[in-house]
Amino acid sequence: MTVMKMGPAAIEQFLRAEFPQAFSGDDIRIESADGRTCVLRQRYSDRMLRPGGTVSGPTLMSLADFAMYVVLLSAIGPVGLAVTTNLNINFLRKGAPGQDLRAEARLLKLGKRLAVGEVTLLSGDSDEAIAHVTATYSIPNT
Repeated sequence: MTVMKMGPAAIEQFLRAEFPQAFSGDDIRIESADGRTCVLRQRYSDRMLRPGGTVSGPTLMSLADFAMYVVLLSAIGPVGLAVTTNLNINFLRKGAPGQDLRAEARLLKLGKRLAVGEVTLLSGDSDEAIAHVTATYSIPNT
């Protein structure tokens, strides 16, 4: 069983200091993080949309990758050099314009050097997934 090493407030403080290019505004909020799971909410912006009025793939991939990083930080603590080694996304349905995005991440396996997890992406308050992501992170020697 994974024990939480960092809670949402500590993760936010770490990200603002160490990764401000990804976490400097107020568009993404960490709603929960407990060492096994996390929930992030990204506030809607027209910048998320691609032609045709659907939420873009890069927006969804970026949020999923960020959610995986947050859940990993909650499990291992402030390890800035943990990096994505693989990310696979399945787009399931259109993300609705005007709706915030929600990312629900969970660790599937946490080893000494690799972590594997999955992220479900949702639109607004719907329980219908708009994308499913699996990701692997490499954890440096500390």
